[in-house]
Amino acid sequence: MRRTVVAVALQAAAVTALLLGVCVTVLVVQGYLPGALVGSARWVVPLTFLGAVVVGVAVSLWLADRSAARLLGLVGALRDHAERLAAGDTRPVPLSSGIDELDRLDAALVRGAQQGAKRLASERDFAADASHQLRTPLTALLMRLEEISMTEDLEVVAEESAIAIGQVERLSKVVDDLMSRTRSGVDSNPSVSLDSVLASLQREWQPAFESARRSVHVSGERGVVVRATPVALGQILTTLLENSLAHGRGTVEVNARRAGPSVVIEVSDAGDGVPATLAPHIFERSVSSSGSGLGLSLARDLAEAAGGRLELARSAPPVFALFLSASED
Repeated sequence: MRRTVVAVALQAAAVTALLLGVCVTVLVVQGYLPGALVGSARWVVPLTFLGAVVVGVAVSLWLADRSAARLLGLVGALRDHAERLAAGDTRPVPLSSGIDELDRLDAALVRGAQQGAKRLASERDFAADASHQLRTPLTALLMRLEEISMTEDLEVVAEESAIAIGQVERLSKVVDDLMSRTRSGVDSNPSVSLDSVLASLQREWQPAFESARRSVHVSGERGVVVRATPVALGQILTTLLENSLAHGRGTVEVNARRAGPSVVIEVSDAGDGVPATLAPHIFERSVSSSGSGLGLSLARDLAEAAGGRLELARSAPPVFALFLSASED
């Protein structure tokens, strides 16, 4: 690139000097210039012009060299930016070269790197969310299948098999829902019966809580319809039930009530609750509380996507409150 710039500048200077030299020489030879320059002095002008040409060429080469050095420096800076972006730094200092083409190229590289980083983070979040959301339901499904294998009562087998099939179908919907959120980032919130979701979760979690000699008690207003997808609502409540099973004690109370245009679903137990130091950060994805941090973070995101919110209403004994919009459909 440097040789090209110098060559172009040299050619331009040489052509310009040649044309000017020819013009002045013709004028001198033809006697169009003052008489003081005729005779032995008639070659003063061409020689003077030749010296000017030499100086002009030298200046042109110097300017071309300076321009080439600056351009090469900017290209080197752009290369460094590209290498930093490839290494994961998506917020480098802008190039600000003053050359519109280079600045736009630098901005395009930064945008591309940031979009790639967002896609990668989304894929990682999906893998973590899917792993967390599927782990406990699969464990509950395994316990139910083991119970089926240990009984000879055909009625029990039929009943438990129907519940197990329902669990598999719900898990399939969970995967589809997670994939849909990852691809589009947009959630639609139809109306869903809270009673049906709670009844399904009660059946699903019954074996796990019975094994721990605990139970789930559902109370409150019946016939409530809320704005949320069945899968999203099930995931939120599943996370709260799992959290209570792993860290709580006693009966898990699930209470639903209306509060103006909203529906509040409170999930509580008789455990020690959330430590004071952890309570302000309980919904952060980076928080690790024996595996519950990721689930609560995802549950909060799902609640917000449904136009609601999930809060820790009381830390000890723990009470989690899910606020959703009521639907009259």
